[in-house]
Amino acid sequence: MSDNQPKLASAAFLIADPARAAMLMALIDGRALPAGELAFAGGVMPQTASSHLAKLLSGGLIAVEVQGRHRYYRLANAQVALALESLATIAATSPPRLRRIGRDEQSLKFARCCYDHLAGHLGVVLAEALERHAVITRKGDKKYEVSPDGADWFSRMGLDLARVTPTRLGIARQCLDWTERKHHLAGPLGVEFLGLLCAKRWLCRVDGSRVIHVTEMGWTGLATELGIHRLPEDKLSLALEVSCSECL
Repeated sequence: MSDNQPKLASAAFLIADPARAAMLMALIDGRALPAGELAFAGGVMPQTASSHLAKLLSGGLIAVEVQGRHRYYRLANAQVALALESLATIAATSPPRLRRIGRDEQSLKFARCCYDHLAGHLGVVLAEALERHAVITRKGDKKYEVSPDGADWFSRMGLDLARVTPTRLGIARQCLDWTERKHHLAGPLGVEFLGLLCAKRWLCRVDGSRVIHVTEMGWTGLATELGIHRLPEDKLSLALEVSCSECL
C-alpha cells in the first residue's frame, strides 16, 4: 500500500472496538470530555479507557486539550465526526452513557461565575452568539479577538475596550466549560462583560453562591442584542464530571 493512501484499515480498526466506538460517539456533539466521563461512556475501567484514548490519539481520531490539571478529549476534526455519523446510519444506535447530577446543581450548571466571568450553559451560548454576530472571532492559542464592529457593539453596550487591560494571554480567551465541555468567554473582556451585564441588571448574582440568574430585563436585552431567547433550565442536560480547576 502506498504511504500516501488513507490509513483506512487502521482507522476502521480503532472505531471497530465497542468501547472506543462508544467513547467516540460521546464526543460527536462537539464537546470535550475528561477521561473519567469517557470511561463511563465506554463502560470500561479508567485504566482501560486511558489505553483506548492513547490509541485514538495516536490514530488521529481525537485531540486532547489541557485545562489546568485536567485533560479533555474531543474529536480531532469534522471528518471524524462525519465518518462516525455515516457509520451510525448503517446500524441502530443507542444514546451514549453519561453521568447524571442532581437537580440541586442544575442552577449552577445553567449559569455561574467562573472566577469573575460568566460560565455554564448560558456562558457558552453567549460566547457562541458573540461569535455568530462577529463580535468576537477565534484566534490561535485559545484566544478571542474583538472585531472592529465588535468594538462598536461593546461601546454601544457601555463597555469601553480602551479601558480593558490585556494580560499576557490577550484581552479575551477561550475557557473550556467544565459542565458544557465547550468554550465560554474568559480573560479581561469576560470579566468586564459580566460586570457590565450585572450593572445593567440583566444578570443577578446569588449571594453566597456562584449561581447567576437572568432577569426579565436580561432576557429581553439578550434577545434584542444577540438573539438569545429564554433557555429552559429544566431541559438542560445533566451530564457532569469532576470540575476543572480553572473554573472553580
